Amino acid sequence: MTNSEIVQTGAGDARITWHPAKKARLVLAVSHGAGGGIEARDLQALALALPPLGVSVALVEQPWRVAGKKVAPAPRTLDTGWRDLWPAVAKQGPPVVAGGRSAGARVACRTAAELGAVAVLALSFPLHPPGRPDKSRADELLGAGVPTLVVQGGSDPFGRPAEFPAPDAFPDGACELVEVPFGDHGFAVPKRAPLTQEDALAVITDAAGAWLGALP
Repeated sequence: MTNSEIVQTGAGDARITWHPAKKARLVLAVSHGAGGGIEARDLQALALALPPLGVSVALVEQPWRVAGKKVAPAPRTLDTGWRDLWPAVAKQGPPVVAGGRSAGARVACRTAAELGAVAVLALSFPLHPPGRPDKSRADELLGAGVPTLVVQGGSDPFGRPAEFPAPDAFPDGACELVEVPFGDHGFAVPKRAPLTQEDALAVITDAAGAWLGALP
């Protein structure tokens, strides 16, 4: 049974929607991107698939989204909201994995080490603006400081899998990358693709479930 709570932050009220596991060994706190909310197909798929595997999922709505605004604020404000709501997910007891899609993945990477996250799940990490590979954000990913799983669409204009740093570029080498074939930034796949949308979501949930299950 899901339940929601409002958490006050320095950036306004955030909302956490819980999808609890019966016997949780981990909590995945995962937020949305700058262009949408927790209704994103990948976030909803994870919320359905992970609790039976012993991972409680906390879908986090940033304050700007709760307030009904259509434009995300500056990264500093996003980080403030995330930092201030973190105690609400950490108090549950099990270790917490920080996660997010797109802009939410950047927030998770920037704050993981300081908040004590045991790992980062980065969905559709925006490695660079579309068409601007010279504006790389790889330093945020490289600086996460904890084991990281990147799940990236094969056709993501914000960074295709081949553009990402090799695993040995990370300080501890603890980064894995899983490609969702033909997926765009929202993991949508063309109708002509040799896999269905359900298949694409299964790539995400299977990869995340296996990776989370292997965390110490």
